[in-house]
Amino acid sequence: MPVADEFPHLPPDFEFGISSSALGIEGAALVDGREESIWDAIAAVPGRTADRTTGAVAVDHYHRYAGDVQLLTALGVDAYRFSISWPRVQPDGRGPGNAAGLDFYDRLVDALLAGGIDPWVTIYHWDLPLATMMRGGWLERDTADELGDLAALVAGRVGDRVHRWTTMADPLIHMAYGHALGVDAPGLTLLDGAFPVTHHLLLAHARVRDVLSANPSAFIGIANHHTVVRPASDSAADRAAAALYESYHNRQFADPILMGRYPRLLQPLVDQHRELIHAGDLAAIAAPLDFYGVDYFHPTTVAAAPENNTIPFALTVMPEVPVTEFDWPVHPASLTVLLRQLSRRYPRLPPLFVTENGAAYADRPDGGSDDERIAYLSGHLAAVDDAVAAGVDVRGYFHRGLTDAWEGTEGFTRQFGLVAVDPVGLERIPRASYEFFRKVISRHSARR
Repeated sequence: MPVADEFPHLPPDFEFGISSSALGIEGAALVDGREESIWDAIAAVPGRTADRTTGAVAVDHYHRYAGDVQLLTALGVDAYRFSISWPRVQPDGRGPGNAAGLDFYDRLVDALLAGGIDPWVTIYHWDLPLATMMRGGWLERDTADELGDLAALVAGRVGDRVHRWTTMADPLIHMAYGHALGVDAPGLTLLDGAFPVTHHLLLAHARVRDVLSANPSAFIGIANHHTVVRPASDSAADRAAAALYESYHNRQFADPILMGRYPRLLQPLVDQHRELIHAGDLAAIAAPLDFYGVDYFHPTTVAAAPENNTIPFALTVMPEVPVTEFDWPVHPASLTVLLRQLSRRYPRLPPLFVTENGAAYADRPDGGSDDERIAYLSGHLAAVDDAVAAGVDVRGYFHRGLTDAWEGTEGFTRQFGLVAVDPVGLERIPRASYEFFRKVISRHSARR
């Protein structure tokens, strides 16, 4: 079946990029002064990762970044969004910067610029120093200030060359899966007791934004995880559960950032923790941004929870759509719906970027077709094109992953990359989707 490779409504200055996270690709876990993160600790627990792997080596981007930048350059991307490994720069989570860690990001930024690629730096993507966790981690308000200190160290080293900044990536997922449900690091199962993590992550976003905005050329935003929520049926119970999930997943972070308040349906939860919210907190969290990043992968179908369930909603299967290796439903039109929803919901919404989008598919044993990943990529670019045609101000699209990566508790069992990585020698092997994306970018660049 033919797939679209031209997207006529995307403006000439539309940016194409790749996104990554330090914990997924860097490796070099205890090299050059880096100390353990919460992910190193949880991966060391037997049975906590699907394939018993850790991120100690990952895909060794720390030592192989030059070759990875060459692949990015050949791909033709405008930008590369990468994150800072906090324990690499501040092994104890506070105090002076580790020179070797800062040197690595210095070299990476210079290599990207030499290749004509704009570096987008994400200050925090879940790799909390283990030392910080031992002091209470995101349950403590002080951690927000400490992340601000990290931002100051990084900006002090590369801020003369980096102008695009993401304060943090997917804080909702970090809070929910790491602190409420215990699936991800640090493995806490606090349920509603994880709300302090929400508020302190939002405060950290505000602190980092304030630090970075000292440079007048800084272009600052956040990358938030979003989904399109649909009730499993038209019953009142399913619709109520879907509305609650919408507030929990989509609005818990977006409303404070874009409206200066927590969503109405979460007010009982907020009231349980009212003492955490100090005067001025919400105003600081809602300080204007230069862009708003949307990390989107799939829609979500929600039903009423079974009686006496501790979680007040249940996620169900979306019927009659294909799924990825994560069993995520593939429905590109939902991305158009989401972008239009955000545009209507938030009057103060700055320009949008799709800061992460992609799909995990297993390689064929014979090294064959990459058609599913290509169809996913094409379909979601078409969805962005449709949103732009409808008047939504979307400025760019970042694909999740140049290479495969270590996917936390899923280990290497899920492969998102446009480039495969040999599990033994770590050689990079471009997939057909790499060439497809290269052609898309090349054709669009010809319009500039």
